[in-house]
Amino acid sequence: MKFRLALGAAALALTLTTPALADLVFKPGEDARFNWASFEELKKVDLKGETLTIFGPWRGDDEKLVLSILAYFAEATGAEVKYASSENYEQQIVIDTEAGSPPNIAILPQPGLLADLAAKGRLVPLADADASFIKDNYGAGESWVGLGTYKDKDGASKFFAFPYKADVKSLVWYSPENFADAGYEIPKTMEELVTLSDKIVADGGKPWCIGLGSGGATGWPATDWVEDLMLRTQTPETYDKWVTNEIKFDSPEVTGAIDEFGKFAKNDAWVDGGAAGVASTDFRDSPKGLFATPPKCYMHRQASFIPSFFPEGTKLGQDADFFYFPAFASKPELGTPVLGAGTLVSITKDSKAARAFIDFLKLPIAHELWMAQSGFLTPLKGVNNDAYANDTLKKMGGILTSATTFRFDGSDLMPGKIGAGAFWTGMVDYVGGKSAVDTGAAIQKAWDEIK
Repeated sequence: MKFRLALGAAALALTLTTPALADLVFKPGEDARFNWASFEELKKVDLKGETLTIFGPWRGDDEKLVLSILAYFAEATGAEVKYASSENYEQQIVIDTEAGSPPNIAILPQPGLLADLAAKGRLVPLADADASFIKDNYGAGESWVGLGTYKDKDGASKFFAFPYKADVKSLVWYSPENFADAGYEIPKTMEELVTLSDKIVADGGKPWCIGLGSGGATGWPATDWVEDLMLRTQTPETYDKWVTNEIKFDSPEVTGAIDEFGKFAKNDAWVDGGAAGVASTDFRDSPKGLFATPPKCYMHRQASFIPSFFPEGTKLGQDADFFYFPAFASKPELGTPVLGAGTLVSITKDSKAARAFIDFLKLPIAHELWMAQSGFLTPLKGVNNDAYANDTLKKMGGILTSATTFRFDGSDLMPGKIGAGAFWTGMVDYVGGKSAVDTGAAIQKAWDEIK
């Protein structure tokens, strides 16, 4: 009971009503980057006198950003919109739904948690039209529909979660100046990436900086590598079966992807500090080799957040840039897959305002207003890409909208003891010299022991 009260107080303290019209970040109708016609269309929805409660993961600066978007929904519809969060939002939403006091809308970055809530009857199915919209209007639309589809308490699969705000992990960071000085070109295929890595070695350099260190979470960067390589060597269906344990960790499909990672991380000639330095190098320090003089490495594979750890003053697009972690030309049937994450919007207490909010998320304006600020990417193909705050975000958005397959971070979909435990430690053991088969077998043994 004490735990529950503490969480409730944390959530209550962050419950806010959206600001008034005078506080809107962009004045309606004045900036040509935004689809104001969709905002005008929203005004036809009359929600005066209704309150919409939203519970989500965003706090601090992110909370200010989401409030800036919710303000437009409130302004156009007349609804009173209240947003709340908690440091322990995953536990809080479970408590609130079980207690019969859920918000109208729950926004979570964990598909697995949403699937659990759906199976317990705590989520309200979205409309078939919502799923059709995603399929037709999102890059890799079928993938996003699948990400939001779960079994209800009767075992029937239904669409429960609308994707809004995404993150991209399939990126390789580099210094344009270093590439230009050496005469290197951006590889378009995995085969070209391998050839480039060999050429860098032949020229006396190290192609890669890789670091797995992260305190108690050491090893997690390697899981992203393996997930990306699973999507480039196996079908999306195989990936899905892997994260649900239908295909085992010690199967050839998975151990093959682990060994593909080993071609990079266990190759002394390819990685700064040699294979022995991979596990001991902190992931926050690992990209710094890109900016050394002379460069300690030329490439670093990491998600969209990594510029936060670049040297102070680094200008994206000039001092550092990125390219898509490429697919194999020899496997054209796998297309251009993207690994990432994101938040999903579900209805936990149905109302007219809740349904209207889901419809709001279909409008370009709901995306463009956040795109123009920071930290927001979208796979919605109908937005104006020029609304992005900078060219870096614009390029990342282009990767999302052009993807043929999108898959959520696999370790986040696995049981915590695996995705945030045995998988991490297993990859450290692998880089330390263990074989892919033995590594996969050890992780699988841990999964088999879960009751």
